[in-house]
Amino acid sequence: MPRRREIPKRETLPDPKYSSQEVAKFVNVLMTRGKKSIAEAIVYSALEQINKKSGKDPLEVFNQALGNVRPMVEVKSRRVGGATYQVPVEVRSIRRTTLAMRWVLDAARKRAEKSMDARLADELAEAAEGRGGAMKKREEVHRMAEANKAFAHYRW
Repeated sequence: MPRRREIPKRETLPDPKYSSQEVAKFVNVLMTRGKKSIAEAIVYSALEQINKKSGKDPLEVFNQALGNVRPMVEVKSRRVGGATYQVPVEVRSIRRTTLAMRWVLDAARKRAEKSMDARLADELAEAAEGRGGAMKKREEVHRMAEANKAFAHYRW
């Protein structure tokens, strides 16, 4: 947290192919070691595969997948006295999107398909249908928040 002033948020330029800011952010999350062209190629290839397999608009499937994976609540550790409590808190909208993108990518990386674009395409398709590794992670986080609802009064 800066002491002097609030640092302005940088706007992400929309990606060239789909002119979507969310796709551009997803490319940036996928990118490792500054290799943006490789990350773009993987994402665009995955979206093309979704279009070929399902025949649906790939941008629609992408947005549906992220919408399904976005968490509503999460738990944060809070120290009260000598004990640490897992306190359920509502997730801010920017963090929701960030977590959804991260979970989709983590789930895609753990899949067994041969290439990353195939793994990503299958994970996005499954997330759009409400299943897959990213959805499992979301359900797990929601279950944890539900289980610790008794500590909600420690919210700050």
